[in-house]
Amino acid sequence: MSQFAAIRPRPNVVVPVLALGGVVVSLMQTLVIPLLPTFPALLGASVADTSWVITSTLLAGAVATPVVGRLGDMYGKRRMLLLSLGLLVLGSIVAALSDTLIPMVAGRALQGAAAAVIPLGISIMRDELPVERLGSATAVMSASLGVGGALGLPAAAFLAENTDWHMLFWTSAGLGVVVFALVLTCVPESSVRTGGRFDLVGAVGLSVALVCLLLAISKGADWEAGLTFGLYGVGILVLLVWGWFELRIRQPLVDLRTTARRQVLLTNLTSIVFAFAMFAMSLVLPQILQLPKATGYGLGQTMLVTGLVLVPSGLVMMATAPVSARISRVHGPKVTLMAGAVVVAAGYGLGVVLMSAVWQLVLVSALIGAGIGLAYGAMPALIMSAVPLSETAAANSLNTLMRSIGTSVSSAVAGVILAHLTVSFGPTQVPSQTGFRLIMAIGSATALAALAIAAFIPSRPRERDGAPAVPKDNLATLR
Repeated sequence: MSQFAAIRPRPNVVVPVLALGGVVVSLMQTLVIPLLPTFPALLGASVADTSWVITSTLLAGAVATPVVGRLGDMYGKRRMLLLSLGLLVLGSIVAALSDTLIPMVAGRALQGAAAAVIPLGISIMRDELPVERLGSATAVMSASLGVGGALGLPAAAFLAENTDWHMLFWTSAGLGVVVFALVLTCVPESSVRTGGRFDLVGAVGLSVALVCLLLAISKGADWEAGLTFGLYGVGILVLLVWGWFELRIRQPLVDLRTTARRQVLLTNLTSIVFAFAMFAMSLVLPQILQLPKATGYGLGQTMLVTGLVLVPSGLVMMATAPVSARISRVHGPKVTLMAGAVVVAAGYGLGVVLMSAVWQLVLVSALIGAGIGLAYGAMPALIMSAVPLSETAAANSLNTLMRSIGTSVSSAVAGVILAHLTVSFGPTQVPSQTGFRLIMAIGSATALAALAIAAFIPSRPRERDGAPAVPKDNLATLR
């Protein structure tokens, strides 16, 4: 390992490699969407049981992200990045060899455990890149979360329609191997480490709390009310005890005092609300595109066309990332985040009235994608300018977790709305146009709520060239 640890950072190589890793990991979000209607027949299980193919990925990512982020700060970010990519490859192979539910769920959980790649990549950039490259590089890395999701859907639809469905997972395994090799040969290991003892009790406590809360959010509509509220109760109780414990040990999994700083706290709150708004697009547009034209508002498109409609949003996200860095360099990341919220709110506002043609949905998704690119590029800068260098990976991982919570809540709320606002179409019930418009309106409202929260983030002085300002408690580390 020593020869690789001595790799000299080359920004023109490191940034594309880490961004590619972010895109590949985010592909896992949309990888199985084309297969969801057919999974019961493919895996010999019920519709309710096959939903665990999605839920397991969500839960594993939520648990792994803060834990792996902390391990990265302690034992090496590149090392944990390689571990995460290894889990993605292993999970892809397990899923590719699966024909029944249990191994498929296990494989998807392993894929979800790779979710820490994006915050780890951002943290490596902070440690290794020159000041003048940091802003644009972290913006691109952060935007890769949305880019992979947008590009993954048409690619997955194409493979699902033209090859054996197992090829989806063999392809993801191949991509994981490529990124693993590139990271191993091109990305240096950071010398910034905290050392110390890993907080195992804190990791277990946070994992239990997150699993209970996210299960209640994602599966509550399918389960009895008593079980759902019981999970909420246990999750909240464990989270409170976990917080009490974390404040009383020397080396906590999450430094809650740092997390409670106004800039970090408000950025994380904004991330939850903003992610809620972002995910609404992924839930509404594909259904409108694929519903039959006979409904009066469906556009009758194939899954492949549906995926292609979402591609511009991913491309716009990536194109907007350097714009985000430029605005942050001149006006600060707070302004960039607020601008992104305004653009997303406008995009959803247009979506309320523009949903009767394919080109209209392309316009709406591209506008929302531009806002997401602006906002997601600003969030890491806000986080990193308020935490010590030794806690960068853990802080970025926590911010990524906040986004995951926002998307989970968004999915649950949208599911309830679409389940209750339906119209008859032949022998079945389908979501109504009113339901779609309501979700669009809620997306616009939550983007405005994110704008309101972001307005209270303190404005901080910026270093030259738009690099995040280093907080005072970082100076000792730098010396």
